[in-house]
Amino acid sequence: MLHRHTDGSAGDADYGVIGNGYISYRQPEPAIAAFIEKALGTAQTVLNVGAGAGSYEPTNRRVTAVEPSASMRAQRPAHLSQAIDAVAETLPFTDGLFDASMASFTVHQWHDLGEGLAEMQRVTRGPVLGSYL
Repeated sequence: MLHRHTDGSAGDADYGVIGNGYISYRQPEPAIAAFIEKALGTAQTVLNVGAGAGSYEPTNRRVTAVEPSASMRAQRPAHLSQAIDAVAETLPFTDGLFDASMASFTVHQWHDLGEGLAEMQRVTRGPVLGSYL
């Protein structure tokens, strides 16, 4: 059974407690951002699973963000899409809806890595990018 904290965080970290001010210190590393941009290729629609405050979210594509933590969703900058309250293991989308999907700095919080990756593959027509960092 998937455990979610009071703010919706999934996994062992409760971002409702530790996530305050996350956006002020979690800044993208340019080399990682460039790697993600290149790996997404020509994808126009991108699913960002465990999107957090959107640190590595591309701004030149149509992005749908998924983030279970209300605290992290609230910290997303206004220029990014509003994140959907969901978890990787049960994505609320139809099969093949996105050109690509990504998950950066999040898989360590997933209840079941295999289920989360299978869900990403189910809803994605193209590349599925994941980072264990």
